[in-house]
Amino acid sequence: MANLFHLAFPVSNIPDTKRFYVDGLGCHPGRESPSALILNFQGHQLVAHVTRQQLPLQESIYPRHFGLVFDTEADWATLAERADLKNLTFYQTPKRRFEQTPLEHCTFFLEDPFHNLLEFKYYCHPSAIFGESRLAQVGEAMA
Repeated sequence: MANLFHLAFPVSNIPDTKRFYVDGLGCHPGRESPSALILNFQGHQLVAHVTRQQLPLQESIYPRHFGLVFDTEADWATLAERADLKNLTFYQTPKRRFEQTPLEHCTFFLEDPFHNLLEFKYYCHPSAIFGESRLAQVGEAMA
């Protein structure tokens, strides 16, 4: 078995977590308790932990978000269409960044009910995922 990515993140309640991640994104639920839910996120393990702390709104996509990098543009587009059909909240709608460069990619951001931001990407040139270190562009300019 390949290594899996694991991420624990805060939520306010399990029912809204299931609506967004299971019904909305299509994640498969795993073990569940009143205070946590394990999710299969395209083969990776997410664990939603209920917190009583107020979860703050983010002012931008930085510094904190998580998501997936898709192998095909068709899979990326399918999830974007599903998110739209399921009326999930787009923090940033689907778009292309760094067009006509080795870093060109498709991206969109969703916001879950707890203000966690998720980014979904497809790189037109797979070398940009971990490489292209000669290029300095990472992210967008901060306001």
